[in-house]
Amino acid sequence: MIASVAIGNFEAIIKIFSQLPPGALRATIFSFASVQEQIVYFTVNYLFAPFFLIIPLMTASVIGANSFAGEKERKTLETLLFAPLDLNTLLWAKILAAFLPATFLTLICSFVYGIVVNFAAYPLFGRIIFPEGNWLLLLLWVTPALSLGAVFVNVLISAKVKGFQEAFQLSGLVILPILGLFIGQLSGLLLVNTIFLWWFGASLWLLDFLFVKKCVRFLNRDQLFTSQVS
Repeated sequence: MIASVAIGNFEAIIKIFSQLPPGALRATIFSFASVQEQIVYFTVNYLFAPFFLIIPLMTASVIGANSFAGEKERKTLETLLFAPLDLNTLLWAKILAAFLPATFLTLICSFVYGIVVNFAAYPLFGRIIFPEGNWLLLLLWVTPALSLGAVFVNVLISAKVKGFQEAFQLSGLVILPILGLFIGQLSGLLLVNTIFLWWFGASLWLLDFLFVKKCVRFLNRDQLFTSQVS
């Protein structure tokens, strides 16, 4: 039995294999002849998936936290607020300035990851094993929704506080759910498969839509003026 085999410190992953429900993932895992192939395939395509949700969150947190808080520290926010721009345009400019780099960086990192994985694993499998369908959903469906939501939160935090350090510390809280996702993935309680990613992404897009409808109410020029560094 595969569950009785111990390879280094991979006993926990092997235990997850025995707990997989019937379906495409279980069939694919057990189609490989060796335990080594099973572990490598599962690790690169499923176990590491939550790590690539942290990349856009971290990028969005840094840029988003600096959006308004950085303007306050540099004493340029007042000039920006007196510019002939409506607040919605200014808000979306700040959001896109954080969202686009976060999404682009995630795609670049995933592309490099795929090259390294396929190059290293090709001698073992004799074929390309990455990406699978769950990764395409992760990159094209979940990551943009997650990045956009994180940017909204961070930009609003940045608008409310007085400095970048305070904004960055508060924005770090958005990473905690993803860390919980990774722990659940490692323990076998939660597997980031295509069905989960589809519903997870749909929920995030719904939250983003609702957040867009409400975000303008939480931000106005008077609040931005009064929250400046004295």
